[in-house]
Amino acid sequence: MAKQLLHLVFGGELEDPHGTTFADLENLDVVGIYPDYDSALAAWRGAAQRTVDDAHMRYFVVHLHRLLDPEAEDSKG
Repeated sequence: MAKQLLHLVFGGELEDPHGTTFADLENLDVVGIYPDYDSALAAWRGAAQRTVDDAHMRYFVVHLHRLLDPEAEDSKG
């Protein structure tokens, strides 16, 4: 069984489009948790595309596996 490399995709409206401070933490959009980077990237692209006309909306991919096991190395994502 391949090692799980969990990734979280989430986003929301930013106070400043050049920053990373969210305007409203109550309304963050949690897209999902994915078993690998490629799946997370596809979900990120979909979410980002839906909000492409809103400069204040931004989505992120968080490498959960790095937070869960910071000592481990991975080859991708």
